[in-house]
Formats: sequence, C-alpha cells, structure tokens
Amino acid sequence: MQAVQATTEQQLNDAFYVRKKVFVEEQKVPLELEIDEFENESAHFILYNHDKPIGAGRFRMVEDFGKIERICILSSSRALGAGKKVMEAIEGFARKKAIQQLKLHAQITAIPFYEKLGYMVCSEEFMDAGIPHKTMTKQLNADNA
Repeated sequence: MQAVQATTEQQLNDAFYVRKKVFVEEQKVPLELEIDEFENESAHFILYNHDKPIGAGRFRMVEDFGKIERICILSSSRALGAGKKVMEAIEGFARKKAIQQLKLHAQITAIPFYEKLGYMVCSEEFMDAGIPHKTMTKQLNADNA
C-alpha cells in the first residue's frame, strides 16, 4: 500500500471515488455535504493497494492549525493498517510545512483509531451530517515524528 498526495486529475478522481463509496453510499451522507466548497483549497491524499484506490483523506489550513478531513477506507480494505498509512502521509505533509497543531472531527466509532495515533478528544459530542463526532487534536513536534 502506498499513500500519495493527489497531483493529477486521475488521483483526485480516485480520492473522490473512495469518499463517495464510503461516505455517500455506505454512510448515507448527502453528496452535496461530502463534496464541498473546501475541495479546491485542500491537499488531497489517496491510498493505493497496487493500482487500486482504497483510501483517501484531505488536509487544509484553518486559522493556525492543520485540519485533517474525510479520512476513509473502503470496507474491503479496513483492518489492514490502511487508515494509518493515510494518516502518516497527511502528517508527513504537515511536518514538511512546519505545521505543529493538527485537528480533526472524528466519528465516535473512529476515536480509538485516532487515539492510537496520538490524538486527544477536546470537545463534547456533536452531530455532523447526522453522524456523532468529537473534535480531536494532536501536537506535531520532533518527539512524535
């Protein structure tokens, strides 16, 4: 498996394909909420297993922190360490840009996954697209490189 930043139209389409499969088809998030006004200002990441897209995520700056969004893995590829690969690629991108504070909105069921990667819950539960979430943060520094 290899996670890369989407730099071509095909890679971006592959990321959207995975996101639509997971969020729109599987989780029933409306397409107009999934593909939003922040697509053009975001860095997109895609995880390939050989040539097949199996995971995706995006990153954008919001004020003085990096916001990780839309992390998803096709159901057939979960529990293979795929999510961790996507997160490592995004965190590596953030480190190269000297970004120290990361934030994400985790679905409640995904909180243990993010906690294993060093994220900490910092909010009460809230609803996003009809799904319960909590905000999580992580400090990037030399100690957790």
